[in-house]
Amino acid sequence: MKTKEFIEELKSKSVDELNTELVDAKKELFNLKFQNATNQLENTGRIKEVRRNIARIQTVIAEKANA
Repeated sequence: MKTKEFIEELKSKSVDELNTELVDAKKELFNLKFQNATNQLENTGRIKEVRRNIARIQTVIAEKANA
């Protein structure tokens, strides 16, 4: 999914949905880090992608809180 499409999708969601998605992304990041530590992860670039998605979700939540 393209970055702009992802951001637009996030902006259309409610804060509760965003918080749920944030928790899911953090769980995924934990699992990826665990797989990386045990040398089971093939695509290490996915860690960076998930971290950025977490930051994007947090940014949209902050924007909605300030609005």
